[in-house]
Amino acid sequence: MSEKQNKTHQRRGLWPNRRRFLRLLGSVALGVVLPPQRLLQAQGGSDSVNKQSVTLFLCGDVMTGRGIDQILPHPSDPQLYEMYVKDAREYVELAERLNGPIARPVDFAYIWGDAVAELERRMPDLRIINLETAVTASDTYLPKGINYRMHPANSPCLTAAAVDCCVLANNHVLDWGQAGLEETLATLARAGLNTAGAGRTLDDAQAPAVMEVPGKGRAVVFSYGVETSGIGRDWLATAERPGVNLLPNLSDATVRTIAAQVGQVKQSGDMVVASIHWGGNWDYHISRDQRQFAHALIDVAGIDVIHGHSSHHVKGIEVYNGRPIIYGCGDFLNDYEGISGYEEYRDELGLMYFPSLEPTSGRLLNFEMTATRLKHLRVNRASHREGQWLADVLNREGKPLGTRVTLGEDNRLVLHW
Repeated sequence: MSEKQNKTHQRRGLWPNRRRFLRLLGSVALGVVLPPQRLLQAQGGSDSVNKQSVTLFLCGDVMTGRGIDQILPHPSDPQLYEMYVKDAREYVELAERLNGPIARPVDFAYIWGDAVAELERRMPDLRIINLETAVTASDTYLPKGINYRMHPANSPCLTAAAVDCCVLANNHVLDWGQAGLEETLATLARAGLNTAGAGRTLDDAQAPAVMEVPGKGRAVVFSYGVETSGIGRDWLATAERPGVNLLPNLSDATVRTIAAQVGQVKQSGDMVVASIHWGGNWDYHISRDQRQFAHALIDVAGIDVIHGHSSHHVKGIEVYNGRPIIYGCGDFLNDYEGISGYEEYRDELGLMYFPSLEPTSGRLLNFEMTATRLKHLRVNRASHREGQWLADVLNREGKPLGTRVTLGEDNRLVLHW
């Protein structure tokens, strides 16, 4: 490891023992009792670890601001600066109008609902989410129309789900300005959470999260944003300005730049994840540029998993040269319940993605998913009929990508390629 890499790891607090110790302390402080296997993983034990694969939990946008923040124990000032909605509590009322009352305040684990039991059942080695919310008490908002903010005192909702890494290169992390971003970074660091994709300088924003997987090596997570997702050029981090890791384009030159960055960090046996916020909110189409870029990241930059998000609904999945490409995860947690429009996309339905990879080569061995449904501002297990709807979408959109899924009796979807 070079001196620069060493300083980067120290600056971002990515030493694995410290990270896992802080997460363990956070769980104890919350009264969350980790099951034996998760406790072994947190302490670095390996007796019960399956050495045949590394399993990730990936999901789409996690938006804990606005209505979600209002039902948690420490809600922010509810004032909003949107055209039609001026009070964040109106989003709670919309959800209650559709599906019934929500007793408030809820506990920190409430919003994850059935996902908590599913995560503990599957025991993924790492849990990676796209956190699309500023975690700040700042009142300095950017006049962009929609602003997401969660109060820092509500950050235990993230450790309640034992999240390992929050990727931040998205179009809401700077909703409350640079001060809001800096408080977000500080709050997540205090919670013992790894972050990637945003920082106080460009070097910070470009630096990956590097995490040890006990007995299986390291996972390196890079986070990138693309303008097509709604990120403005003025959000780009610089040497003097906090911001996000925004890609200039999806060109071959950008691939070469990413390849050089990966090469500076990647060690033999590392598994590398590229988490990318790209594309619009409502469209199943995957552009030629996106596919070519994703393929080049695998062929040239040595990426093993592409975790794409921004679309509010699930999109097709591809497996290219033994590496999974999720072009759009869909939303996982938000406050859209009761909002009309785009019903044909069924944005209340989501997926928990569990790709399992061979540790040393990064090659995909198995890919399973669990269907979810948002209701009462929490994640719920989807019905079999809802799981079938998602399976039909993945089969329709996956056909030109060379993939299909089957749906089991337990509502488990299995990817075939």
